Amino acid sequence: MSQNDTLRLAQEFLGRMGSDAEPTEIAKLFSETLEWDIAGDTGALPWIGHKSGRAAITDFVRDSRAMIDRITFEVHDILASDKRAAILGSLTSKLKRSGNVVTTDFAIANGEIVRFQMLEDSFAVSQMARG
Repeated sequence: MSQNDTLRLAQEFLGRMGSDAEPTEIAKLFSETLEWDIAGDTGALPWIGHKSGRAAITDFVRDSRAMIDRITFEVHDILASDKRAAILGSLTSKLKRSGNVVTTDFAIANGEIVRFQMLEDSFAVSQMARG
């Protein structure tokens, strides 16, 4: 895969996530052997923790849409090489159940979207979810 291909894949992922694309359509961008990893309090939100396979992204999209209202989602930069892309940004979300709002920076790293690793202020996100 070329650097341009990797960049286009990251942009396609963001485009689908920002639209009303079906979770299964978003998951098609990912390898069937996807390794999903979001560090944090695994009891706070269903997508926190380590998971495998396309079901991880399908569940994440469905669960996050059901539980969170996105207030802002800003991409600051996409860094791409022939093997991977890293998406850097920030987001503000409101948990529907409690009304708690959290703002956090994130980095999403992927390579041919075989790995989804999100680095964020998981303590703040967990506190919001337990709030």
